Amino acid sequence: MNWRSLFREDPHPTPRMAEGVRVYAIGDVHGRLDLLLELSQMIKEDLQENPVDHSVELFLGDYIDRGPESREVLDYLLTSAPVCNERICLKGNHEQTLLEFLEDPDRLKHWARYGGMAMMRSYGIAEGTPMTSAACKGIHRQFVAKFPDEHFEFCRDLPTSVSLGDYFFAHAGVRPGVPLEDQSDRDLMWIRDDFLTSTKYHGKFIVHGHTPARQPEVHTNRINIDTCAYGSGILTSLVLEDEGQGLLATGAPGPSRLD
Repeated sequence: MNWRSLFREDPHPTPRMAEGVRVYAIGDVHGRLDLLLELSQMIKEDLQENPVDHSVELFLGDYIDRGPESREVLDYLLTSAPVCNERICLKGNHEQTLLEFLEDPDRLKHWARYGGMAMMRSYGIAEGTPMTSAACKGIHRQFVAKFPDEHFEFCRDLPTSVSLGDYFFAHAGVRPGVPLEDQSDRDLMWIRDDFLTSTKYHGKFIVHGHTPARQPEVHTNRINIDTCAYGSGILTSLVLEDEGQGLLATGAPGPSRLD
């Protein structure tokens, strides 16, 4: 792939992936199994056309909520054979909120405001209204009875970040001024304004999702690839190899490069 790096003229170091490695970083899926299957096929075809020594499919979190097939997305990530040589899944704030709901049924009042009931429906649980503490406890009992142990363990054990080459991957971003190895899990899953407004170089180039955008947001220190898949129909993968950055996306005419 002869993608030209966007960053050659920038003051920050040009990020580079390890030799012979290609990473497909995938943005927020949010219950859209249809888009995930479509993008996985695109990655498979890209690998067939452009072989590489080692490939990684790297999911940035938020597999659940909002879209209609949260359960099916978790099943896919748990049971399907990786399209690449390696599959890495990170934890998003929606997975964390699910875990908090399992500990405290009243968390559903908060979770329901940003897509949690779509998760419930995918497990065959109808909404309870109004959202009283008693209703939350009733939904909690139903959900615990239907939520497979393997889904719980998957969400519980997800890492919150990974570093590959000159790139650092996290769901939401990082806290400026804090070394990458000292970042808190909460910031990695939840941070927004302090990170999004920073032009600081963080020690590595940051790839993240979490903040919906109409198209990938490219900056000199980060790329946001949450393209609001559940609503837009566009699920995006950032493709990283050597010094190149490219894009694959559902609903797009084909592979593109960032230039």
